[in-house]
Amino acid sequence: MHSILLIEDDPSIAKAVTISLEAEHYEVVHHSDGDKGYHAAQTRKFDLILLDLVLPGRDGENICRDLRSKGIATPIIMVTSKKEEIERVTGLDIGADDYVTKPFSLLELHARIRALLRRSPELKLEVETYAFGDVFVDLKRMEVRRIEQQVKLSKKEFDILHFFIVHEGEVVTRDMLLDHVWGYETYPVTRTVDNFILSLRKKLEADPSDPHHIITVPTVGYKFQR
Repeated sequence: MHSILLIEDDPSIAKAVTISLEAEHYEVVHHSDGDKGYHAAQTRKFDLILLDLVLPGRDGENICRDLRSKGIATPIIMVTSKKEEIERVTGLDIGADDYVTKPFSLLELHARIRALLRRSPELKLEVETYAFGDVFVDLKRMEVRRIEQQVKLSKKEFDILHFFIVHEGEVVTRDMLLDHVWGYETYPVTRTVDNFILSLRKKLEADPSDPHHIITVPTVGYKFQR
């Protein structure tokens, strides 16, 4: 489950954004004060920061600049108003990754969040091989062996397995898999995801009816564990 730090002092915007993101199974931590939000960004690792430009205490521009100066590379989406074009440009110059303009569409915001999370370097696995149970995965060569026998996976199956490995131990929703494996512009139905998971279990689990590695999380999605 991805965690998002929301630093926004407008109660109505903060409430709408929080409800919509939590409905998509994001964890949202909200602060309305710039100083408290800045402190939270330094003391806990988040997957993304939604940062309002105008805040009580430390403003968004200073928060962004100071986080980048400390080497914190968490993706940042700056939230601005239409009259603040120069501030938007400045925000990008000092290290913001993207921005949305008030009033903004929640659907657009979700799309921008998904796009940033997909390309975030923090989501990449830095190893070339990986093993679990009696399965060995060569990520560089896109090869899988089980009990020393080659396992034939389709490109989609391998991409799903790779995503699970990157997010080992985390709850992975069906929508996350649709976003990262299929691309959010071409959503298949969520049943398609379940069919691919069933196929992976048949190929990789000792007992597909009692999986030990690709675990179902009821009503949410799946969790991968060694």
